[in-house]
Amino acid sequence: MIAISEQTKQDIMDFYHTPEEKIVVCYQSCNPSFGIKVSEEEKKTVKARYSLPDEYFLYVGSIIERKNLLNVCKAVFLLREELNIPLVVIGDGGKYKQQVKDFIVQNNLGHRIIFLSENENAKSLASFQSAADFPAIYQQAVAMIYPSTFEGFGIPVLEALNSGLPVITSNISCLPEAGGDAAYYVNPLVAEEITAGMKEIYSNGEVAEQMRQKGFAYASLFTPERCAANVMEVYKSL
Repeated sequence: MIAISEQTKQDIMDFYHTPEEKIVVCYQSCNPSFGIKVSEEEKKTVKARYSLPDEYFLYVGSIIERKNLLNVCKAVFLLREELNIPLVVIGDGGKYKQQVKDFIVQNNLGHRIIFLSENENAKSLASFQSAADFPAIYQQAVAMIYPSTFEGFGIPVLEALNSGLPVITSNISCLPEAGGDAAYYVNPLVAEEITAGMKEIYSNGEVAEQMRQKGFAYASLFTPERCAANVMEVYKSL
């Protein structure tokens, strides 16, 4: 059996009582396009296409409870007097999304939380639906915020690291495996910790640059070739 992280391996052992020796960890990779530097011209085109702000934090993922967007919005609220930088959200949801939107309305954050999936171009363009425009969106952000409470691996973290984007993510589940020594880790249930990470990355250029360089190095461990080779080794061992 193949697991996509050590955390997933442990979950399989805990939930299904599968013997440890029957589970092999083979880490995932992500689309190589995230590791390709987007031209300034293309960035400007994508920025105009979706009316992106000059500066923004980025959230990518389904808008469901375990992805924890509500606490990210709470962090934006806590920063409202210090840092006037919006949050761009890529993803959609149902009941939990409405809960998030209720918080946004109640706290007058409508101008600070941008649901990109509701943009008319995003709804109609194949380049958004296929994620072809995502590298340009990632590479213009201040940081990725991904404080999920439970994941199998956390592909958006790896996408961000490949993009040279600093990452704020959770110190639980498999996220430390996805971010390695390159990410800023927080308790995902404490909005104040997310706020601290946003302030640190935005205000301290040296820290942000160190995170970018560590991110490139760590992401290089998760190439599609290495992923395929590891899976092939499992097949050969059968």
